[in-house]
Amino acid sequence: MEAFYTIQGEGAHQGKAAYFIRLGGCDVGCHWCDVKESWEMDQHPRLSVKAIAKEAAQFPGRLAVITGGEPLMHDLTDLCEALHQSGFKVHIETSGAHPLSGDLDWITFSPKKFKAPLPEIYSRADELKIVVYNKSDFRWAEQFADKVRPACKLFLQPEWSVSPKMLPQIIDYVKANPQWQISLQVHKFMQIP
Repeated sequence: MEAFYTIQGEGAHQGKAAYFIRLGGCDVGCHWCDVKESWEMDQHPRLSVKAIAKEAAQFPGRLAVITGGEPLMHDLTDLCEALHQSGFKVHIETSGAHPLSGDLDWITFSPKKFKAPLPEIYSRADELKIVVYNKSDFRWAEQFADKVRPACKLFLQPEWSVSPKMLPQIIDYVKANPQWQISLQVHKFMQIP
């Protein structure tokens, strides 16, 4: 769908220079999604892996974030290989609803209520990011925290449109449950993509 060089705004790698590769296609369908234009795969141009990697290599940062939509609707093997050949660490942001593919250096697992994740994601996730839209999401988050590996970082992130309402509740929750951390969409505060 698009690719751009920016700052990673969320999670464990927040603040790092990153080349984002947003792939078209999503069958998860979150009602609060901020990139609904990514959902229809066929509405976006098809580019070769070589072209994507060549464009990414023009920038000095060597962190590539593959996102979507739902990027695992695509086989990422060749894309990961091409990015690694250019010296990139390859991260992915996924709901976990499709099989993992490609040699991934960091997996951000962000499960959604609209399509269940595959069991294989739990042992591979490096960070669990739960988007908190309402109070019931805290209880929902804990069911995933119990399944991921012990080294997986746990993040609660307010959905942007309800952040003023949910952030105070997230702060209280993290203070009471310190195994969790807060993730904010700092790129939105900085007004960058």
